[in-house]
Amino acid sequence: MRNNTIGSLIWLRLMRFTNQSNQMSNDFLKRFDLTTAQFDVLMQISVYQPLTQMELAEKVTVTQGGISRMLVRLENEGYIVRKQDWKTKTIRLTAKAEAILEQAMPEQLAFQTSFFDDVLNHEEQTTLYTLMTRVHKHSQKKELPPE
Repeated sequence: MRNNTIGSLIWLRLMRFTNQSNQMSNDFLKRFDLTTAQFDVLMQISVYQPLTQMELAEKVTVTQGGISRMLVRLENEGYIVRKQDWKTKTIRLTAKAEAILEQAMPEQLAFQTSFFDDVLNHEEQTTLYTLMTRVHKHSQKKELPPE
């Protein structure tokens, strides 16, 4: 571990936290019969509907192939409807999905917020948010090194 830079240690810690948080969220969301990825997709649709599959794929952490399979599942379970408008197919939530999100969203947000509220004061949370926002924005502009 001596060869690791502080940046690589931060990255490893973030990866571990993200994986643990996603596993715990998957367990937490089982009560709503949702996975973390499904919850994310339904939340994005809720905020941006109507939207296309391509627009949705840009907003979530699911691959293009994964989003196709997930949308089929969500449609079969009655959470979304896809409507063809001439050349464009748009996605919207059903009343069933809106009812689930109305209950699941505040509970999931409280659960996730507790990770931070339990150990960081408001000033520390604000600082962490500011720093992570800065790193995230920089990463969006960064190019991969040549092979």
